[in-house]
Amino acid sequence: MTSALTRLADWSAGTPRRLWLISFALFFTLTGSWAAASPIGSSPDEHAHFIRAAAVARGQIGGTEVMVPHTVAGIEGHFAETGVQLPEWYRNLPTVHECYSWKQRQPASCAPSPGNSGKIAQATTAAGRYHPGYYLVTGWPSLLADGPKGLYLMRFMSALLCSALLASAVVTASEWRRRSLAMLGVFAAATPMTLYMSGMVNPSGGEIAAGILVWTALLSIVLSPDPVLLNRRLARLGIGGLVLINIRPLGLIWFGGAVVFCLLLTQRRGLLGQVLRRKALWLWTALLGLATAGALLWAAKHPDNSKIDIPDSLTTGVAAKRTLGNTEVYIKQMLGFFGWLDTPAPAFMYLVWMAVLTTVVVLALVHGRAREVVALLGMLVAVVMVPVVAQASQAERIGMVWQGRYLLPFAVGLPLMAVLICATRAPERGLPWRRLVGLSVVALVLADVAAFYWTLRRFAVGTAGSWVATSAHWAPPGGWVFWTCLYAAAAGAVVLPALLPDRRDEAVRFPDLGSPRTGGRSRVPEPA
Repeated sequence: MTSALTRLADWSAGTPRRLWLISFALFFTLTGSWAAASPIGSSPDEHAHFIRAAAVARGQIGGTEVMVPHTVAGIEGHFAETGVQLPEWYRNLPTVHECYSWKQRQPASCAPSPGNSGKIAQATTAAGRYHPGYYLVTGWPSLLADGPKGLYLMRFMSALLCSALLASAVVTASEWRRRSLAMLGVFAAATPMTLYMSGMVNPSGGEIAAGILVWTALLSIVLSPDPVLLNRRLARLGIGGLVLINIRPLGLIWFGGAVVFCLLLTQRRGLLGQVLRRKALWLWTALLGLATAGALLWAAKHPDNSKIDIPDSLTTGVAAKRTLGNTEVYIKQMLGFFGWLDTPAPAFMYLVWMAVLTTVVVLALVHGRAREVVALLGMLVAVVMVPVVAQASQAERIGMVWQGRYLLPFAVGLPLMAVLICATRAPERGLPWRRLVGLSVVALVLADVAAFYWTLRRFAVGTAGSWVATSAHWAPPGGWVFWTCLYAAAAGAVVLPALLPDRRDEAVRFPDLGSPRTGGRSRVPEPA
């Protein structure tokens, strides 16, 4: 078995391009499985993003402001939405999911068809104020096919974008000499919620995937500096940053937070000077600066004019207390809370993911240097307190609307930081690292597959139905057996690089200046 895995390593990790292609294909299988196996409109606000994407693809970057009565989180109000001109059947999308959403015992078979009327009519979307870039990428398949086929194609485009970002993070992690530990961080950050949102038409998926790439590239530059690899890492950081800053309004804050925490980890003399001397840094900085200016200008020109009836009892202090009390819920939502936040993952998934995260964080605190420990503790505090500050400051205006996935593009830095600190500082002898990584990724795979099947079962037969959905009331295209088997196979295959031994000649192919054995010196440079 070990020799077979070693041969697989020689083939799959022979070149960064090959590893990227394999990782991309496997991540697309995972995210595409979520896209195909989830009922249309079954994820938060997906109908609004479908309408926005279809409108942008047809050249409707803006639209007419329409005040629509809504009740969100128990608070009534008139929300400012954007009116666009689309085929009439798009107007039915907001109600397609209502018969089974928030009713866990009800399978998705009750959902009506959105229809196929091609008559042009006004549809409204709450996503009309979002930057059009993501919607241009995902919306163009709606020009090729109508009805559910076009909607599924839009989902697949979102899955393609997110899979490309996640594959780039894997390649970046593979450049570490102790690549098994580094890759464990990427797979722990790519929670089932990450993969689920990546398969939906929702900018949250791309935002989270871009966050993983940004953190992996930044940590590689800071903790494993290498002059030969610096330009390509800067390029990956720039690409991830461009997506993160432009895809959602909070992206700029998450990017800035990642930069600040990674700078706290910088301990090598001359490292910042070496990075600052690179022309590639200034090129990407200019591009990111233009993207930031564009994102801020877009946000300034598209304010939210909603009028919400916030009760007087919801003060800043009350909101802060409620948010702090919901910390456990937000953490679960970052790991896996599917549907319209009405389908929690099985308890097994939460236990496994939290066990792995706790283990790597504790080991990083034990082996990290003083500044690294401070940065890691700061991340732990931020994961808890950022939602408190964000929601408390806005509660009197928009109410209690925070969801765990909003923080996930930033929170992915916690497992990545912890694992990469271990990969840099922890001695190779003393703990059975190979066994620890192996047990961790195998457990993550089992938990991931359990979350997928649990969610698919909920939509197929409801939570009161059979554990094995042999008589499914609802089934995705291709059937639940096909997608479950395909997902399980891809989930097992994508983590294989983390199960492979760290080869001694890895320092030749991917030099690591952060090796504890070489005292921070790269002995053999990689060919250009």
